[in-house]
Amino acid sequence: MILSKEYITQIRRALVLAKKDMRLYYFKGPVIIFGVLIPLFLFLAFSIGRSIPINSSVSGLLAMTLFFTATAVSPVIIPWETTMRTLERLVSTPITLSTIILGNIIASFIFALIISAVPIIVGVLMGATIANPIILIVGVIIAALCFSSIGILLSTPPSSMPSTIMMLASLLKFPLIFISGIFIPVEQMPGWGQAIAVFSPLTYFTDLARHATQGVGYFPVIMDIGILLALTAVFLYASIKLHKRNLSKRL
Repeated sequence: MILSKEYITQIRRALVLAKKDMRLYYFKGPVIIFGVLIPLFLFLAFSIGRSIPINSSVSGLLAMTLFFTATAVSPVIIPWETTMRTLERLVSTPITLSTIILGNIIASFIFALIISAVPIIVGVLMGATIANPIILIVGVIIAALCFSSIGILLSTPPSSMPSTIMMLASLLKFPLIFISGIFIPVEQMPGWGQAIAVFSPLTYFTDLARHATQGVGYFPVIMDIGILLALTAVFLYASIKLHKRNLSKRL
């Protein structure tokens, strides 16, 4: 199906908004702290002094890095725009709210891809092997979209304070990394832990990362990919609906 001229125009506008977001927000303090430093320090605290195979280390660090970076940019863009009163100007132009959200997701998606390449490159230089590069590439792309959509969903409360949104995001993100098979593989969890793990989107990317780097995983690859795609659609749909409902409260 050929996209209409209006859809193409909105996509171009979303790309322009993404470029603007990349220039303004990539180097903000909260983004660097929550997107880069925290996952690095968490992983170091867990791995130092333990004999963890390099491939297992790469898959765990990659999962944490991708999750934290993708959810570091998107939750705070709209609150910052609200604080600086630029959101009013955006919605008064011929740009739909869906286009604004798409631009935010693209900026977050690119940031996640760039930073997540670091543990992969470092791991390979340290001797890690990639058992299935195709699974790794597909998994990173889909998960980056999924986690960026989660970030947009987290920004739906009508608050103009980025610190408030980051606090709410942290209340969700930190528990998820401990139930998603990063530190303890899902198959080694007790029954109640496995039951909780299936509700975490991060579980399915962690499993994909293990398939890609170690050649083994808990769920089938198709199941991991299918669930991540389905969750991406759900999070994106819910984000658009909630942002539209709360837009008047922001303005």
